[in-house]
This record gives sequence, C-alpha cells and structure tokens, in this order.
Amino acid sequence: MSGLAFDPLLPWPLVGALAVLAALVALWSLWRGLRGWLWRGLAGLAAAAALAGPALETGIRNKLSDIVILLDDRSASQALPGRGAQTDAAVQDLTRALSTLPDTEIRRVTVGDDPDGTLLGTALTHALAAEPQARVAGVIAVTDGLAHDAAMIPATAPAPVHVLLTGRAADWDRRLVIEEAPAYGLIGKPVTIRLRVEDQGAVPPEVAQTPARLHILLDGKETRVLDLPPGVTLDLPVVPEHAGQNVVSIGFDAPEGVPPELTDRNNAAAVQIQGVRDRLRVLLVSGAPHAGERTWRNLLKSDANVDLIHFTILRPPDKMDAVPVDEMSLIAFPTQELFMERIKDFDLIIFDRDRVRGILMPLYYENIRRYVEEGGAVLVSAGPEMSTVESLNLSPMGPIIPARPTGRVYDEPFLPRLTEEGRRHPVTAGLTGAPADDAQADGSGSHWGRWLRMSQVIPDPRAQVVMTGAQDEPLLILNRVGKGRVALLTSDQVWLWGRGFEGGGPQLELLRRIAHWSMQEPELEEEALLADVTGGLDVTVTRRSMDATAGPVRITHPDGRTEELPLSEAGPGRFTARWTAPGPGLYRLADGDISRVLALGPAAPREFEETVASGAALGPMAEATRGAVLPLSEGIPSLRTVREGRPAHGQGVTGPWIGITPRDAASVSGMTHRPLLPGWAWLALIAGLALAGWLREGRGRLRRA
Repeated sequence: MSGLAFDPLLPWPLVGALAVLAALVALWSLWRGLRGWLWRGLAGLAAAAALAGPALETGIRNKLSDIVILLDDRSASQALPGRGAQTDAAVQDLTRALSTLPDTEIRRVTVGDDPDGTLLGTALTHALAAEPQARVAGVIAVTDGLAHDAAMIPATAPAPVHVLLTGRAADWDRRLVIEEAPAYGLIGKPVTIRLRVEDQGAVPPEVAQTPARLHILLDGKETRVLDLPPGVTLDLPVVPEHAGQNVVSIGFDAPEGVPPELTDRNNAAAVQIQGVRDRLRVLLVSGAPHAGERTWRNLLKSDANVDLIHFTILRPPDKMDAVPVDEMSLIAFPTQELFMERIKDFDLIIFDRDRVRGILMPLYYENIRRYVEEGGAVLVSAGPEMSTVESLNLSPMGPIIPARPTGRVYDEPFLPRLTEEGRRHPVTAGLTGAPADDAQADGSGSHWGRWLRMSQVIPDPRAQVVMTGAQDEPLLILNRVGKGRVALLTSDQVWLWGRGFEGGGPQLELLRRIAHWSMQEPELEEEALLADVTGGLDVTVTRRSMDATAGPVRITHPDGRTEELPLSEAGPGRFTARWTAPGPGLYRLADGDISRVLALGPAAPREFEETVASGAALGPMAEATRGAVLPLSEGIPSLRTVREGRPAHGQGVTGPWIGITPRDAASVSGMTHRPLLPGWAWLALIAGLALAGWLREGRGRLRRA
C-alpha cells in the first residue's frame, strides 16, 4: 500500500494563507498583463507545497475481519413458555448464517439474571466498547426487549442494530403493582398501602371485564378478601399488630383465560412493615416512699420513648396527723380517671410496694384484672406488705398474681440465682455476672451482690420461676394471663444492685427486660421463631424455647413444597440453623403452633414485573442505525450484507431480512515515510520557477522596447 502524506513545517492556516497569497499575486499579474504571471504563481504554490511537507508512505495492508455482536438474552423472563425455544432456534440459525460470511467474526454476549433485572443496556455498552468501532458490522439482539437499565442503552452504534423479539402476539398478563408502601407503622394504628391491578398485552375480553379477587394476609393470617377491577388504584389500610416485622402478603388467583396468562409470579407481593410503638405509656404507683422508689423512676425516665405517670401515696386515709385537708398541697389521686376511664391507654402498670388500704375500690382492682386479660401488662414489686392482710393477693386482682404469699418474710442476706428456666428465659438469660451453681450464699465467687429481704410465696403451677432467693424460694415469677402478662418480684431490694452493694448487679438491664417482656416485645418472647436474613438468600433460623429440645422447623416454599430444617442447640433455650433459600419469594416457617412468614427478596421479582415482550426500550437505537425490530413469532429473518448508509432491513420473497454492513477495515504494517523531494530540490524548484517568471517578463519588456 502506497500513499501521500503531509508533515507541515508550519501550522496549516499559515500554509493555506501562503497558497492563497500566491494565487492572488498570479491573478493580479494576469490582470496587469504581465507575461510571467503563471511562473510566479507556480513559484508561490511550490513554496506552499514545500512547507506542507509532502511525503510518500509505503506499507503492507492487512485486511481485518468484520465483527458482528450477537446478544443472547437468558434472563428469567426468557424462561416463560415458548421463549427459550425461540431464542435457541434464532441464535442457532444466525450463528450458522454468520459463519458462512467471509471474513466475519461473531462476538457472543449472554445476558443472565441480575438482582436489578435484565441489564441489556449495560451489556450492549460494554460489548461495543470492547470492539474497534471500525470493525463492527452489526449488532443482533435476541431478547424479549424488557430492559431494566434503559438509561444505559446507547443512543446509536457504528453499524445497524437489529432486535429480534421473542414471545407471541397473543401474550398477555395480569399483575399486582404496589405503588406505595410504608416501611414503618405505629402498633394499633392503620397505615396505607396503595396498589392496583394492571393488565398487559392482548388480554382476552372475558378476563378484561373480570375484577381480581384480592386476598390480604397479615403474618400468614387472612384478614380480608375483596374484588378490585384492573386499572383502579386502591388505598388499603393495614394495622400492625405487634412490634417488629409485620409481613403483609397480597395476592390474587390466576385469571382463567385462553390462552392462559404468561405467569402468576407477579400475582402476589409482600410488604414488610416494621411495627413500632408511638410512646410507651407507663403508670407507676408507689404505695409508700422507700429507698428503692427512685430506682423505678430513674429507669423509666431514662428512656425518652416512655411517658411516665408516677404517683406516690404519702398520706393514706388511715393516717391521723390532725392536718386539715384544705391546708395540704398534695395532689389528689385521680383513681376514677386512671383505673376506669383511661386504663387502656397504658402499656404497663407497675405496683411498687402497694397495698390494699382503701384508696382503690374493689371495682378498680376488678377493672385491672380485665385489663390484663385483654392484653395489658402488670408488674408487681412487692415488699413485706405482701405477707400481710393488706396484700394485693387479697384484692379482686389476686387471681392474676402468679404466686400466693405464705405470710413469712426472710430478713436475711441472700444471693439471687437463676433457675433452670431462668437460664433459658430471655428475660434473665445471659445477664452479666450471673453466679455459677457452686457460688457461696455469702456472695463469694460471684459478681452479683446480695439482697437483704424477700417474702415467701407459693408460685402458680402455670407460672415460670426464673430467679430464686433465700432458701431457694421464688424471687422473680413470670406468667401469662389471658392475652396479657404479669410479673412478680417478691423483694423490694433490687435497688441494692444500683447502689453497688457488694459489687452490685445488672439492675437496669433486669428491670428493663421485665418491663419490656410485660409489654410483649418480640425480642423477649420465651417461645419464638426468628429468622435473620444475613445476605441474599442466606437465612439464620433461631428457635427460642423453654423446652430442652426444639425443631425441626417446617419450611413451606412459595410453590407449596415443604421441607424440614433440623436445629442444633446454640445455648440455653436457643436452637439455631443456617439455611439457604432456593429463590426469592414468600416462605412460611413453623414449629408446632409457632409460625413466621419470611419474605426473601420481592415476592414478584423485577424480572416478572412486566412480561409481555416489547421493543420500546431498544427501538430508538435500532431506528437510529437503520436497523429493525422484528418479532420471532413471524419467523427468523434471513441475513444479507448491505452497503453503509443503505436500509438494513426489508421484506423479501421468502420473508423479512436483516443486513449487516461490511466495514473493509485493515491494518498496515512495515510503514516507510520518505519526503517527496529533498529540501534542496524544493529550493531549486522554487528558484527556477521564480527565475523563469523574471526572464519571461524581461523578454516582454525588450520586445516592447
């Protein structure tokens, strides 16, 4: 290969200006009738040519093959009925046709599944960037056109782009669309999920006129059923029932039509709402001032999420101090309002060394009992008064208190210990510094300090004794009553831990756990089934139980298939197992009567949000490159070669055709660069032309003379 190249000594604008000046001088000389105008003009042009640095380049030209990018979409939506076979046939036919073309290479690009959907735009951008633009002869994409990264699709390409759509003209689908869903909600307060049912594709008339029957489930329990026509937006109120994760699953049965819809994977959706309490409302009633009263107040006031109402009874009715009532500044105890009208506004009622002495009428105690049975919580911190005739056990509230006093009070130091149930119960399990079984009663060898007084009680057989005190008698007793909870602490000496007596103990942590267990916080449930998604589809299943063994856990898959997961003991009352789900969806975990709904990824993956094939995303790119968007349901188009700039698709005798553009690219090797003339030759040429012009003009003057 040989050619002419230039290596200018001056910038091109100066070289051009010199050539223009030479031409102007020649024309002026011609106008004035000077006989040497031609030679002078040639001399100026020769000077401009010399400054341009012309040179001869010689090399060996090697022809390069053309490259055709064949994009093969193998995402999840391509697994819908019929699409896989269409893709295989088209790729096989195109590969065979491209292989017969001379000097043509195929670059196969396969697009698979991704958590963000089908990334066609990203795949095309990377494929085009990886190849020399001068060699790309065409791009052929075999896909359903459902790209989830439309912003990444290039606006154009150096060669025709053709999109061959899988699917059928009769394809249709009905899907559930969640337009808006809250991430958090107040317990007992309704939140709104906005949704609609949408029809896509060639929906049969009998289906288009039929509303979808929605089934709404909260934590696996069906709450309501309603009909929703397609295209109508519905604001669905949902009430979170408990703290922690509330899983709302919404779905409808697959509509019956001919042909059937493409998939039912998008007929359901799961919304996870984190239930939170607005503010915990706690009523603290202290029967008399004592050293540990401040302990409860400090605990509850230290939590900014707690609204505390605290009453201390300073002057009971039986106190005779001869002080007129109108001269006192004490606040009257609003018993009627607190225990009759607004009792259900409280999440927890704490009786701290309270006793029955005529302040609360029997009707109020009866109302407190109903409050607990309907889901309320009561915590009793009892002192010596529990063993007297003024004990709360002798009031109408007595049936819900989890122990009966014997009348005996232990006035001796003792070391609180965890029982076997206490080591398993989440209220006391794992408390810092818990004494070992061989710890001495005087506290030696233990990290906990001793208490000095407690009452002897006989616990209810249904209650759980989690801590013991003097003579191994029950110290902390927990029980469930109806829908509510009751906790009993048979000593008022817990404040000694807060003061650091004999090293103290985990006072705040223990009281916090008791209070939150009473208010049914999920993390303190003694019988619970938990699932922690550690990443992707990996799940850590934890079963908390008061029994010595637990499991296996039965797992129900989204398709109804079940499997059993064995558990291993990870600590007292805790059994765990690692499990990897086969795919995203809504799973149900169950162990006996305890069940949990687990949503892994979206119940309807992004691949199935839209399933009807469409060329809307890739169509502009194909149009900009004079390519085509053709459905494979009408046949696989034949392949041709067309010149650059000509239409690259059309309709032939045997069917549609698509074309690629041969680029005739080449590489040059062994290149040599030799100046057209050496410098002295250019100087001689310019001087010779100038001399010839001068001589020509001189002869003209001699003749006229």
